Amino acid sequence: MGMMTIRSIPEEVHNALKARAKQNHRSAEAEVRAILEEATRPENRFKMGDALAALGRKVGLTNEDVASIEQVRDKSPAEPMRFE
Repeated sequence: MGMMTIRSIPEEVHNALKARAKQNHRSAEAEVRAILEEATRPENRFKMGDALAALGRKVGLTNEDVASIEQVRDKSPAEPMRFE
C-alpha cells in the first residue's frame, strides 16, 4: 500500500479535517483516506461486473446456460505468446 505525506496544510483545513473525523468516529488519517477514496472512486463510476451482469440479464442468460458453457469450455492452460 502506498504512503503519502502532505505538508503545509492550512490550520483551518487541518482543524476542519479533525472535526470531520470526529463526527465520523475515525482518526484524521482515516478521514483523509476516506475522502481520497470517495474522490477517486465515485459512486457513479462504471463497474465492469455490474455491466456484464446486466448484459447477461438482458440477453436472458440463465444459470443452466452458464453450467453448459462450463462443461464444454477448454480448461487447458493457454500457450504463452511468442515474439519470434
